[in-house]
Amino acid sequence: MTKRNVVSDIDRVSDREHTVLAGERTNFEGKAVANAILLAMPDEEFKIIRGNLEHVDLAHHTSLCQPKQNLEFAYFLNSGMISIVFETREHDRVEVGVVGNEGFCPVYVAAGLRRTPYEAVVQIAGDGFRLAVDALTTALKSLPQFHELLNRYAALHGLQVAQTAGCNRLHDLEQRLARWLLLTQDRVGNGFLRITHDFLATMLGTDRPSVSLAAGALQRKKIIQYSHGSVRVLNRKKLESSACECYSVIQNFKAEMAK
Repeated sequence: MTKRNVVSDIDRVSDREHTVLAGERTNFEGKAVANAILLAMPDEEFKIIRGNLEHVDLAHHTSLCQPKQNLEFAYFLNSGMISIVFETREHDRVEVGVVGNEGFCPVYVAAGLRRTPYEAVVQIAGDGFRLAVDALTTALKSLPQFHELLNRYAALHGLQVAQTAGCNRLHDLEQRLARWLLLTQDRVGNGFLRITHDFLATMLGTDRPSVSLAAGALQRKKIIQYSHGSVRVLNRKKLESSACECYSVIQNFKAEMAK
């Protein structure tokens, strides 16, 4: 497998031309792998870490790591979504990034770091694999292509965090909500999202009435259907048009890195 193919596989796990498809790899317990990075690894490298991959069910609101605490595990999702959350000393919280089955978290372990400034929280329940940081650090010394995949995803995720920070400061709430819904739909794989007013307010760094106004505006345009505890995307193209440029910046850079 060439270097170019290894990198491009991150974004083509569902493509029938891909060497390894979701479900064709398993951990030692026989649990199917659907994480893009784990599927993009060469066979000989995957075999080395396979025995250390522990399958985990990830319930809604599970905290996977806390700021400034020693990191124990890296997580590779099969399904669901993780929010990367920044919290101030006054306990105000805002989401600065998301992770689905395209990546892993916390990304800092790829550089050998053992702490993170952010909390990683399961916002949409799913499942995946965890790998002890000690085992990962040791394995990376002999897994160059796996290490490259992790580093490239970490760079992409860093862009997402930076773009989201600027977006939260400079763009209006309706645009930010559209951007968030697009990123979430990309990772969940369908247009029905179980989310509440309070959750969206926290993730977007605003209050519940403001979220209701922004969601109501998108609903009146028949872009989404918004009810208590859920959002359904009705028109993806219109949702993309309603989002700020931050979504396309993230997507374009993701495509550039996959070349």
